[in-house]
Amino acid sequence: MKYPLLVLLFGASMVLSATVVSAKEDRPYTDGPVTDFTYIRTKPGMFDEYMKWLATVAKQLVDEEKKTGIVLDAKVYTVEPRRPSDPDVILSITYPNMAVFDGLDDRLDAITEKVEGSVKKANDAMIGREKLREVLGSELVREVVFK
Repeated sequence: MKYPLLVLLFGASMVLSATVVSAKEDRPYTDGPVTDFTYIRTKPGMFDEYMKWLATVAKQLVDEEKKTGIVLDAKVYTVEPRRPSDPDVILSITYPNMAVFDGLDDRLDAITEKVEGSVKKANDAMIGREKLREVLGSELVREVVFK
């Protein structure tokens, strides 16, 4: 009695597995890189000072993250705001996939210590940047790559 039941369960699992594999093969796309967009509004008179920070410390951090494979690319865009609540700067950081976010803080801490001296020093500097800009929000976007 147990043997036929096991054969039936095994057969059903094989059919379900084939259906899942077939569904994946039927998709005309795969999951691509993930980009984090951050929307910034610089404070009056602080645009150039913020750009200076992005061109120095932030660029050094991103360059180190690229060397380790954490980051694929990073870009800075300027935007003409239409309303006072709109950004005038958009930052984008592209990661290879969602898996890169697992344990990311520990890997970034090592890079931060290398570039800025310590995580505490970097956190203190982050507080100081509040006089330069306001972070309006961010969004994580995954690219779809067609086969």
